[in-house]
Amino acid sequence: MNTALEPVIQSLIDEKYALIEDRYHSGMSVLAELKNRIFGKKDKSDFKAYRGKRSEFHEASNRLLVPVRDNKIALEKSPDIGWLKELYPDIANFMLSFPQIQGLNSSWQWYLKGISYPGLNKKIHPYYGAYFPTRFEHLRLFYNWLKNYSGPKTAAIDVGTGCGVLSFQLLTQGFEKVIASDINSNSLISVSKSAEKFGFEDRLDILQSDLFDQIDHKADLIVFNPPWLPAQSEITGLDHAIYYEPGLFERFFEQAHNHLNAEGTLVLLFSNLAQTEGVTQLHPVKTELSNYNRFRKVDLLEKKAVKASRKSKRRSHRKNEIIELWVLEKVLSAD
Repeated sequence: MNTALEPVIQSLIDEKYALIEDRYHSGMSVLAELKNRIFGKKDKSDFKAYRGKRSEFHEASNRLLVPVRDNKIALEKSPDIGWLKELYPDIANFMLSFPQIQGLNSSWQWYLKGISYPGLNKKIHPYYGAYFPTRFEHLRLFYNWLKNYSGPKTAAIDVGTGCGVLSFQLLTQGFEKVIASDINSNSLISVSKSAEKFGFEDRLDILQSDLFDQIDHKADLIVFNPPWLPAQSEITGLDHAIYYEPGLFERFFEQAHNHLNAEGTLVLLFSNLAQTEGVTQLHPVKTELSNYNRFRKVDLLEKKAVKASRKSKRRSHRKNEIIELWVLEKVLSAD
């Protein structure tokens, strides 16, 4: 370990704050040493333990602060991040944590270059704070299913739209109207900007809504790409796109039943990652089908997850992961 950084590392672990004052690279060095201290040589194959260490690292690393002046990072050799002017136009001097700066920088790079998604002829440039997929297996699975979909295309609802990939796939495949909802206001900004580029403004309604709370219409098709892992602690921000809290799926299925047309189709994208890694044995879709009489399974499409790139330094938990596309239909009451 770099002994010169030892006092800083210990301060962060002891729940004290530290300020970087010289070079951007200094922050990178501190985080690298902090990661070595927290993770050590622990076996990263233990997914639950690995998540715990990640949480510990997240809390400690966010106590490392960076000065921002006049919409720029006030450190030598810092990247130019356009979000600082976009998001903080009227604040001259303030501080952000180094991981926040890293997140802003990464988001800005994705925004500038855009992302090519399956089935779309234009790139999506995700706005800061909007969830955007960086894995495409489930998107390809959905798009291939959608190309063969022969049901009505009057209206669809994309719940938890994120940056809007599924909504744009639906519109590209001829749906007359799509409602894209998300609880995250930054997602709505992102989808709105992308809709203008795609020319879909007239066929896309964008709503801020917790599931279906603000949606009054029924649909021929409801699609949902929910978080795939149960939360083990309180979550905030974009963590809601990755981890689900207790009761999410129960609320979703109850509300989806009321918003789906009688002959409509419900599609969920999911993964068995939580089961294969021993996080939980409960599968929310299987639980719904076993315990309630609201939906029945029409089809289940599965695809083995793509292994992480050899260039990636992060531990891959995808060895036994299967991506799932569930196709359900509504159970009608016998009135």
